[in-house]
Amino acid sequence: MKNAFLIFIASSCLLFAGCSQVHQDASAQSKLIDGHPAWIIQGNIYEVNLRQYTQEGTINAFAKNLDRLKAMGVETLWFMPMNPISKVGRKGTFGSYYAVADYTALNPEYGTMNDWINLVRDIHQKGMKVILDWVPNHTGDDNRWLTEHPDFYVKDSTGKPAMAVDWADTRQLDYRNPEMQDSMIAAMKFWLEKSDIDGFRCDVAWNVPGSFWTRCIGDLKKEKNIFMLAEGDSAYLPKSGFDAVYAWHMFNMMKKVASGQRKAFALDSAYQEIKSEYPANTLELYFTSNHDENSWNKADFAIFPGPEHAPFAVFTQTMPDNVPLIYSGQEEPVLRAISFFEKDPIHFEHYARADFYRTLLNLRASDPALASDAGFKKIVAGDENNVYAYVREKDGKRVLVILNFSNAEQNISIKDKSLWGNPYNVFMQKNESLGDPSWKMKPWGYAIYQY
Repeated sequence: MKNAFLIFIASSCLLFAGCSQVHQDASAQSKLIDGHPAWIIQGNIYEVNLRQYTQEGTINAFAKNLDRLKAMGVETLWFMPMNPISKVGRKGTFGSYYAVADYTALNPEYGTMNDWINLVRDIHQKGMKVILDWVPNHTGDDNRWLTEHPDFYVKDSTGKPAMAVDWADTRQLDYRNPEMQDSMIAAMKFWLEKSDIDGFRCDVAWNVPGSFWTRCIGDLKKEKNIFMLAEGDSAYLPKSGFDAVYAWHMFNMMKKVASGQRKAFALDSAYQEIKSEYPANTLELYFTSNHDENSWNKADFAIFPGPEHAPFAVFTQTMPDNVPLIYSGQEEPVLRAISFFEKDPIHFEHYARADFYRTLLNLRASDPALASDAGFKKIVAGDENNVYAYVREKDGKRVLVILNFSNAEQNISIKDKSLWGNPYNVFMQKNESLGDPSWKMKPWGYAIYQY
C-alpha cells in the first residue's frame, strides 16, 4: 500500500515459551558494514506473493521453488504479509494482504505456524535470508485490537475507529498511544523469536512517526542483526534507523525515460536529489516492478515493455547505494497485472528471463565493484540523450556498465583510456577488446564489462 493518512499483545513474547530459536552464528549475524547487515551489501531481494505463487497458494507448495530460486541467485526472500486477513469489509473474495486481523497469527490459508517455521529454517539452511512484510499503519476492520484495545485507534467524527484513507477494510492506528506502540513492538518481536526471520519490510512506513521507528528498530536490532526496509522515501526514515527506503524518485524518472518524456541523462538529477536528501550510506530499493506497481500500474509489462525491460533491469542491479528487487514472476515473465483480491496464480513454464537475472544476481554477489558501497563514476560513452554509462569500483575491481535507453541504434565510443583493454563481457561470456574504435549498440541494448 502506498497511500495513507497519519496517524495485544500487551504481554511480551516471553509468554511464548515454545518459541523456536534457530539463530545462526552470532559473529556472522552481528557483522555490520556502514551500519547495515553485511549480507545485504552485495545481496538482493525477491518478493514472494505467496497467494499467487502456486495453484495451492501455500507455504509448502512454495517451498518446492527454493532450489530454483537459490540457483537463480536469490539471496533474500521478502514474503508479503503472512497474517490472517480481516473478513469485515473484505475486498473481493480473498481480501487485501494488508488488512491484518491478528498480528501474532499465521493466515490458515497459507498453512500452519510450523510450516512457516520449517520454511524459514530451510531457507536459512540454503544460505538465504527471510524478511516479513509488516503492516504498522493500520489494521483490518475486525482485528482483535478493535475490541480488546479500542483506544489503540484514531477516532472519526462519530467516535468510531477511523478508516485509513478510503480503505474500507482497514482502521487507522493511533501512535499517540504508548501502549499501542509497546504492543506493536512486542508483536514484531514475536515473529523474530518464533521463526528467526531476518528483518521486516514495513508497509506505509512513511506514515508512522519517526520517534516510534527509532525506538522500535533500536529494540528489534538488540534481538538480532536484522535488515529493515521502509516503504517510503522520506528522509526521516533512514534517520530513524531504517537500512533501506524505496527508490521512488529514481523509479519515477526511469518511467519517464522509458516513455521518452525525459532523456537518459535525466537519471542524473534523480540520483543527485537522492544523494542530497538522505544520510550517508542510506540504501535504496531499486526495482522495475513490485506488488503495487504490477497490480495497479502495469509494471513492468507496460511501463518497460518487451526489450525495454532489460537495460532498466541492468540499471536497477548495478547502481550504487542500492538493493535490487525482483518481483514474483518477473523471471517467467508474467506480462499482466496479478489480481490483488482474487486467486490469480502465476503459471511458471518458460523462465525466459531466469538466465538474464541469474547473470546479474551472481555478478553482484561475486564482484565487490557492484556492492552497495562501491564507488560510482559517470562516463561519456555516446550520445548522453540516449546512452547512460558508468563505472563502479571497489577493492581493485572495476565494472563498466553501458545502457542504451532508446529505441534507436547508438554509436558507442569509450574515450577514457583507463577503460581500454581486454575486459570480460559478462553477457557475451568472453573477453573483448575495448579501445578507440566505436561500435553499434542495438536499441534498448546493454553491456557490462569486468576489469
